[in-house]
Amino acid sequence: MPLHTEKKTELIGKFRTHESDTGSPEVQIALLTERISYLTEHFKTHTKDHHSRRGLLKMVSKRRRLLNYLKKSSLERYRKTVSALNLRK
Repeated sequence: MPLHTEKKTELIGKFRTHESDTGSPEVQIALLTERISYLTEHFKTHTKDHHSRRGLLKMVSKRRRLLNYLKKSSLERYRKTVSALNLRK
């Protein structure tokens, strides 16, 4: 299920690096984190939904790759993003 428009614009507004930014790693990580948390709640009630679980695993992998890229390119932006999203690393 896609994110609601209001929630998506709120996340983009919070994590963007400049005025017209919608595709920076910070924004992509924030959007993926929101979708991952939604799907995690979904699986608490729908335990046998294996097709969506595959999509969840792909999203987690993509977020991990984006975090690795951000860590490699700018450690300060990485730390700021991880702390803002309350991710473990």
